[in-house]
Amino acid sequence: MVNNKESTKPPALLTVKEVAELLRVHQRTAYRLITDGTIRAVKIGSQWRVPEQALLDFIENGLNEPVAPSKRKPVSDQYKLPLD
Repeated sequence: MVNNKESTKPPALLTVKEVAELLRVHQRTAYRLITDGTIRAVKIGSQWRVPEQALLDFIENGLNEPVAPSKRKPVSDQYKLPLD
């Protein structure tokens, strides 16, 4: 007999497409976040799956980290041409 109190429910696993939809980003962006390790995931065969808690952790960490100033030059400085 299996004791229901001891059995654990496996975590919900999200596809790359589902992660992209939840974050409201392109699938390519979600895939990049997963493959570079920013979002924890598991590869099953050739497909990536993200545990629901890993996505929640990613969102929570993003809310807690200060936003770094951009290293890009302002648009106005990018295309200055001499007028001589």
